[in-house]
Amino acid sequence: MSLEKQFEQASKDVHTLTERPGNDVLLNLYSLHKQASVGDVNADEPGRFDFIAKAKYNAWATKKGLSREDAMQQYVDLVNSLLASN
Repeated sequence: MSLEKQFEQASKDVHTLTERPGNDVLLNLYSLHKQASVGDVNADEPGRFDFIAKAKYNAWATKKGLSREDAMQQYVDLVNSLLASN
Protein backbone atom coordinates (compact mmCIF):
# COMPACT_ATOMS: atom_id res chain seq x y z
CA MET A 1 0.00 0.00 0.00
CA SER A 2 1.36 3.42 -0.91
CA LEU A 3 2.27 5.92 1.78
CA GLU A 4 -0.57 8.21 0.68
CA LYS A 5 -3.10 5.38 1.05
CA GLN A 6 -1.66 4.50 4.46
CA PHE A 7 -1.94 8.16 5.48
CA GLU A 8 -5.56 8.35 4.30
CA GLN A 9 -6.39 5.16 6.17
CA ALA A 10 -4.65 6.38 9.34
CA SER A 11 -6.62 9.64 9.08
CA LYS A 12 -9.81 7.56 9.20
CA ASP A 13 -8.57 5.04 11.75
CA VAL A 14 -7.62 7.71 14.28
CA HIS A 15 -11.33 8.40 14.77
CA THR A 16 -11.88 4.81 15.93
CA LEU A 17 -9.67 5.12 19.01
CA THR A 18 -11.55 4.01 22.11
CA GLU A 19 -9.49 6.19 24.45
CA ARG A 20 -8.81 9.87 23.85
CA PRO A 21 -5.05 10.53 23.66
CA GLY A 22 -3.51 13.20 25.86
CA ASN A 23 -3.20 16.78 24.66
CA ASP A 24 0.46 16.41 23.70
CA VAL A 25 -0.34 13.43 21.48
CA LEU A 26 -3.34 15.23 19.98
CA LEU A 27 -1.17 18.24 19.15
CA ASN A 28 1.43 15.96 17.58
CA LEU A 29 -1.25 14.26 15.48
CA TYR A 30 -2.62 17.64 14.43
CA SER A 31 0.77 19.08 13.52
CA LEU A 32 1.89 16.02 11.57
CA HIS A 33 -1.39 15.92 9.65
CA LYS A 34 -1.17 19.63 8.81
CA GLN A 35 2.47 19.31 7.74
CA ALA A 36 1.64 16.33 5.54
CA SER A 37 -1.44 17.88 3.96
CA VAL A 38 -0.55 21.60 3.82
CA GLY A 39 3.21 21.90 4.34
CA ASP A 40 4.99 24.47 6.47
CA VAL A 41 2.82 26.70 8.63
CA ASN A 42 1.43 29.43 6.40
CA ALA A 43 -1.00 31.33 8.61
CA ASP A 44 -0.59 34.33 10.84
CA GLU A 45 0.20 33.52 14.43
CA PRO A 46 -2.97 33.68 16.54
CA GLY A 47 -3.38 36.16 19.37
CA ARG A 48 -1.90 35.28 22.70
CA PHE A 49 -5.31 34.85 24.36
CA ASP A 50 -6.52 32.24 21.88
CA PHE A 51 -4.79 29.45 23.75
CA ILE A 52 -6.01 26.51 21.69
CA ALA A 53 -5.23 28.09 18.34
CA LYS A 54 -1.85 29.21 19.68
CA ALA A 55 -1.00 25.68 20.87
CA LYS A 56 -1.98 24.24 17.47
CA TYR A 57 0.01 26.90 15.63
CA ASN A 58 3.10 26.33 17.77
CA ALA A 59 2.87 22.55 17.38
CA TRP A 60 2.59 22.88 13.61
CA ALA A 61 5.45 25.40 13.50
CA THR A 62 7.75 22.84 15.15
CA LYS A 63 7.34 20.66 12.06
CA LYS A 64 8.64 23.36 9.71
CA GLY A 65 10.96 21.87 7.11
CA LEU A 66 9.72 18.30 7.64
CA SER A 67 9.03 16.76 4.26
CA ARG A 68 5.52 15.73 3.31
CA GLU A 69 6.56 12.09 3.13
CA ASP A 70 8.29 12.13 6.54
CA ALA A 71 5.26 13.82 8.12
CA MET A 72 2.95 11.22 6.58
CA GLN A 73 5.13 8.34 7.78
CA GLN A 74 5.37 9.75 11.31
CA TYR A 75 1.59 10.27 11.38
CA VAL A 76 0.92 6.70 10.19
CA ASP A 77 3.39 5.30 12.73
CA LEU A 78 1.86 7.31 15.57
CA VAL A 79 -1.71 6.32 14.70
CA ASN A 80 -0.71 2.67 14.40
CA SER A 81 0.99 2.76 17.79
CA LEU A 82 -2.11 4.34 19.35
CA LEU A 83 -4.36 1.72 17.78
CA ALA A 84 -2.10 -1.06 19.02
CA SER A 85 -2.20 0.22 22.60
CA ASN A 86 -5.99 0.67 22.62
